[in-house]
Amino acid sequence: MTTSAISHPAPARSWVRTTLVLAAAVVVAIALNAAVAAVAVAVGAPTDYGPLTAPAFASMTLVGVLAGWAGWSIVVRRARDPRRVLTVLVPVVAALTFVPDVLLLVFAFIPGTTTAAVLALMAMHLVVLGVAVPAYLLATPRERLRRAA
Repeated sequence: MTTSAISHPAPARSWVRTTLVLAAAVVVAIALNAAVAAVAVAVGAPTDYGPLTAPAFASMTLVGVLAGWAGWSIVVRRARDPRRVLTVLVPVVAALTFVPDVLLLVFAFIPGTTTAAVLALMAMHLVVLGVAVPAYLLATPRERLRRAA
């Protein structure tokens, strides 16, 4: 019995570590996105612009980090060469996150949309990416990224 208890602590530690790393990433990204929102308002975005309010960007930051982790985890588990796949996939996904912002800029389907507000939203995407990817790397066991089946 002692042997089986000793052979399984790594997954528990891994889960705890992953949770802490992702939680820290969410907190850091929300704080940085708050700064982006403040700068956007300072340069002319409406103070009451919905997507730049704390509840909106905080919740979307959380969703973005967790959705990114889900995708990252799938690639790491299933890809023959996860590092290579992620090297291509991360920039592609980052570029795709700008599509709704460009559409928002063109069609202004949210009242109060300004160029400053949309540029801030785009910057927020880059903030989440810039915080999340290093967090994902910290949370991913090294041997999983090196594996080439």
